[in-house]
This record gives sequence, structure tokens and C-alpha cells, in this order.
Amino acid sequence: MSAGTIYGLGLGPGDPDLMSVKADRLLRGARHVAYFRKPGRSGQARKIVNGMLSEGAVEFPMEYPVTTEIPVTDPRYNQLLSEFYEAAAAHLRTLADAGEDVVVLCEGDPFFYGSFMHLYTRLRDLVPVEVIPAITGMSGAWTATGTPITWGDDVLTVLPGTLPEDVLAARMAETDALVVMKLGRNLDKVVRALKTAGLFERAWIVEYAQMANQQVSRLSEKCSGVTPYFSIIIVHGQGRRP
Repeated sequence: MSAGTIYGLGLGPGDPDLMSVKADRLLRGARHVAYFRKPGRSGQARKIVNGMLSEGAVEFPMEYPVTTEIPVTDPRYNQLLSEFYEAAAAHLRTLADAGEDVVVLCEGDPFFYGSFMHLYTRLRDLVPVEVIPAITGMSGAWTATGTPITWGDDVLTVLPGTLPEDVLAARMAETDALVVMKLGRNLDKVVRALKTAGLFERAWIVEYAQMANQQVSRLSEKCSGVTPYFSIIIVHGQGRRP
């Protein structure tokens, strides 16, 4: 029996109409569909594909053991997640070894700050794994602002908001155009770094880009507290143009 294939299926930024034709085809024909979620939640990836799964598809929700309950610097954080990914990968491998194809739903692009990467590195040398690329969340966000992100020779920098404030400020000061992801509880720190780098007044924040509840506003009008998980800060480049 030949092994089945595990597909890391990029869903794009949130609107099902922005999925690739290949992703749509694989999803609708899948017998096994896996996706990540927090305990007690339906999971954003699963919400995106509501009404698109085939009748009788077997779902495998993979529930994170920890998200923000303990700091990422706590040794238990990596330990718990490592055990979680090992168990999830083992389950998917069992299905693939039995000749079953499995679709793993991934918001945005599977190779861009995605949880699927942790399964991919554990499975790629053991069973067939194929990654289906997609429009990234950041692309959906800068498009939502209605302004191009880069011009001419602009340099674009993508930063996770989890970095230390001084590192954020230094990287921000060196770039022309900017995307900041992983905001959440890091928003106040990111705002301070933007002010230090002189970019605060040019910054926009996009929540739930390309989803039904999308919100776009200048960061100066909404710059404190905790943002939704699907939030991205955008600073547009001002570079050379004809």
C-alpha cells in the first residue's frame, strides 16, 4: 500500500474566495481534515471553510495545550508545545501510513509564521508532505488599507511583536515599509517602539483582514490595550515612483 499524502493547505487571509483553485479542490475532496484551535473554540481555519467540507469528512481538531497562559520564555512552554506537535504528527503519520490523504488547514500561508511548519519538519522525511501556498495575512491587510505597501526601491521589514522593545525600535528605524504581526498583548510595546522609530503617525492597524468583520484604522486612533489575534500593523513605504 502506498502512503497517503499530508497537505499543508494554505487558506489565505480569511475570505474563502481568496483560496487558490488547488486548495479549494483538495479541500472539497478531502476525507480527513485536520486543523489547529484553542480548547473550547471552533478554530479560525475551520470557520473559513464552513460549508466546504465533503459529507462524511473526518475532522481532527488539534487543540493547543498552551497559548498565552504562560510566558514563551518559560521552559514549560516549549516542552508542552513540543509534546503536542509530536502527538499530532504521530496521528497524521498513522493515517498517511494507512494510505489516507490528510488536509491540514492553515490560515494564511503554511510557511509563514504558521503552526503547520512544526508538523512539516517532523513528517517530511517519513511520509509524503505537500505544501499548498496561499495569500498571506499581511498581503490581505495592506490591500485592505487601499494603499500600496512598497514603491520603487523600498525595503519591507516584517517583525513579530513578541521581540524586545529596543530590538523592535531599532529594526523599525532601519526600514522603509513595515509589517508588525503577533500583536495581542504586545500592542503597547509596539506602539512605543513605533514612536521611538518615528513611524507612529504613518501606522495603520488592520483587524481580521479580508474577513467579514474586518476593521481598518489609523493606529493613532486605536493604540492601546489588547488587539484580536488576527491584527496586523502596516506602515507604507514612501519610495521612488515615476
